[in-house]
Amino acid sequence: MEVTNASEIKESLETFLVVDIDLLIIVGGDGTVQGTLCHLFAMQPPERWPMLTIVPGGTTNMTAMDLGMHDKPELILYRLKEYLLEHTAPSVLQRHVLCVEQAGAEKVYGMFLGAGLIARAVIFSQSRIKKLGITGEIYSALITLGYLAGVVFGRRNGAWAPVNMSIAKPGNKVRSGTYTFFFASSLDRLLFDMRPYWGREQGPLHITFVEQYRKNPWHSLLSVLRGRGQILKERDGYFSCNTHVLEVLMDDEYIVDGESYKAASDSGPLRISAAGPITFMALKTPE
Repeated sequence: MEVTNASEIKESLETFLVVDIDLLIIVGGDGTVQGTLCHLFAMQPPERWPMLTIVPGGTTNMTAMDLGMHDKPELILYRLKEYLLEHTAPSVLQRHVLCVEQAGAEKVYGMFLGAGLIARAVIFSQSRIKKLGITGEIYSALITLGYLAGVVFGRRNGAWAPVNMSIAKPGNKVRSGTYTFFFASSLDRLLFDMRPYWGREQGPLHITFVEQYRKNPWHSLLSVLRGRGQILKERDGYFSCNTHVLEVLMDDEYIVDGESYKAASDSGPLRISAAGPITFMALKTPE
């Protein structure tokens, strides 16, 4: 069933859940996956969901890639058909889902939340570069490289503006400051196979935030993106941890899987917690 907006996603899910399906195949990008998760959580508890599998077919496909779905949609669907006809026991992966909530707003579910530079890059790209018809990691690479260049050359205003936040870290420690970027994710890998977190705690949510750069931004940024942030010091503005819940107070935009939202401190903290885990079917890429 083809869908193009939130109401159509909801309608199709209601149809599928009534007949008690065993497997739900989502063909689309991160935004489609995020919309599906939001409606599924609103409809029934995860233990009653069908198994999910995601076929990458959108502008960005971080969730599908993290689950090992790297081929073109047609190839994955063909292999999935063969897999099911052979009645082979499925290969499964589990991931928690971010539950993002704030007083006065509906809960939002997704796999990646970003604020600061990350959110501004995504919002800018949706109005400009996306019109060029470029998709996938090539699209994301153009956005990322452009914004990183701006950071290195000292851009700090407009689309490169940092975000002012108060973050309640694990242990009830509150840290306020001006941050170049902040993100939370339950995915093991992000775009370009990046793993930009280095916390050692037990917890399904990976949290990383970086204070506004003061010196050597290029060298420090490369360390973060390569997952080698442990060589950077918290006293210098670099922090990463794993947790089950985090609260953020800010008046700014943020994105969840490419969809933009607005946080308002008057409504209290933005609470990010782990929901799930959710079971996904994954297909191994042939050797």
